[in-house]
Amino acid sequence: MTLWFEDIDTETVWPLGEYTFTQEEIIHFAKLYDPQYFHIDPEAAKHSHFGGLIASGWHTVSIGHKVMVDFMYAHDDMQRANGEEPGVSGPSPGVNKMEFKAPVRPGDTIRFDLTVKNKRKSNSLPGWGLLTSIITAYNQQDELVYRSEIASFSKLRDYKPKLKERVMLAMAAMPVFRKLLRK
Repeated sequence: MTLWFEDIDTETVWPLGEYTFTQEEIIHFAKLYDPQYFHIDPEAAKHSHFGGLIASGWHTVSIGHKVMVDFMYAHDDMQRANGEEPGVSGPSPGVNKMEFKAPVRPGDTIRFDLTVKNKRKSNSLPGWGLLTSIITAYNQQDELVYRSEIASFSKLRDYKPKLKERVMLAMAAMPVFRKLLRK
């Protein structure tokens, strides 16, 4: 999220964007990363419990992540164009839950949304907040195909480190102290 932690509202649905999956792309991705027959062989896939070729769940997740990152960059650009300073998003410490609810088939256009469900100041990273968000993906029939719960960090806008934290950060940046910290 490219908003400052203080500006993030929970329950706001952020429409991230859409993506249409092609048969060629589904097969290409699967051959590289998930070569199961129902992802790479249209004829054999007809005899699977899916009844046809489907995208790998990892393909759906990867596209969803790209759509989310593209949205974040566009949101940054929009904020700058409006004279605002974008917030700083941090890394994700992980995915708490991931569900593949329905198959993604060639020709499906998938819509990805993000909703921040919870937020709190981080206990481990001073100056950062921890977000719990839900990413959902729906096909053109508005059927849920994918849902995940992710954690991510967002920087606090006006955080001022305490003296002890500033000293520790300065020491950690010095080569001689970095060596001591690694031991």
